[in-house]
Amino acid sequence: MTIASMFSGCGGSDLGLVGGFSFLGKKYKKLPYDIVFALDNDAKAVETYNYNFNVPATLADIETFDIKNMPDFDVLIGGFPCQSFSTVNPTKNPFDKRGKLYKRMSQILSTKKPKFFIAENVKGLVVLQGGKIFEDIKKDFAAQGYIVKHKVFNAADYGVPQKRERVFIVGIREDIAFDFKFPEATHSEYGNGPRQWVPLKKVIDSLIPENPKYYFSKKAVEGMKNAKKNMKRGLSQSLEGPSLTITSHLAKVSLNSRDPVLLVDEKKEIYRRFSPLEAARIQSFPDSFKFPVSDASAYKQIGNAIPPLLMWHVASALAEQAKEKIITESHSIRKHSVRPKNVVLS
Repeated sequence: MTIASMFSGCGGSDLGLVGGFSFLGKKYKKLPYDIVFALDNDAKAVETYNYNFNVPATLADIETFDIKNMPDFDVLIGGFPCQSFSTVNPTKNPFDKRGKLYKRMSQILSTKKPKFFIAENVKGLVVLQGGKIFEDIKKDFAAQGYIVKHKVFNAADYGVPQKRERVFIVGIREDIAFDFKFPEATHSEYGNGPRQWVPLKKVIDSLIPENPKYYFSKKAVEGMKNAKKNMKRGLSQSLEGPSLTITSHLAKVSLNSRDPVLLVDEKKEIYRRFSPLEAARIQSFPDSFKFPVSDASAYKQIGNAIPPLLMWHVASALAEQAKEKIITESHSIRKHSVRPKNVVLS
């Protein structure tokens, strides 16, 4: 099936769709998808995307890009911007300029009529304003001729070394509709052996970084100690469990923030941030995926990405069930077809 990727970023979702990569020693097979179009408005993200994929992404604003210039495709994917749907600031207008961008996905569905779509967003979208906004978005997608289902995932339940909760919305065009079932979890917090959540120590080679620039200054540590008690402070991560959610703020992460950090030496009060390589691993990017940009750009792209491994599980489930639907319908057509008797073909 052919793919059109909106808000493609550096390509986390797209890598998960095509598959054929290894993560923590396990091979994730290639999936039956081919990317034919990708678009993002961040030049540095497009640079990373084009370094890693054969089909180059288009650098453009989705609001002004002419949908008619897109090739035909079978599946539309997109993690439409989520900052407007965060529950951190419930008084913020959720339908600011970024919050309305999901409507462009809806317009693409209306114009191009692909067989399927996969959309992703923050968990907060589901509960914002009592769930009304989320239901309106689903109705908008459904109005374009799709059966719409959703599920909130924790990436840690699928082998990603990070507690990251996101909602996935899957749409199936009404004329080919079937009861899509989201993939079952492969890991759990209290599982045994390989089924247990992947701990951070699997992707952190050493607490001592190769480059001292990742250490926090003494001034930053003192600032943390003097901060208000009600502030989130020094969220140092245990290496024995998954990381807390990493964000696009990794480049300017603070010890007085909600961003996870590493405690190198408790007695000496030495903290550090993740390196870009470590952050990419926490998001389940394989080491073969490169970020040919500055650390600041890499952090932003990694924090904004959909974990490839999580997308791989969703995309794999869709591919298998779509194939089964096609095979079942094909058998049914052959079984019930009526062949005329004694027809002479001239």
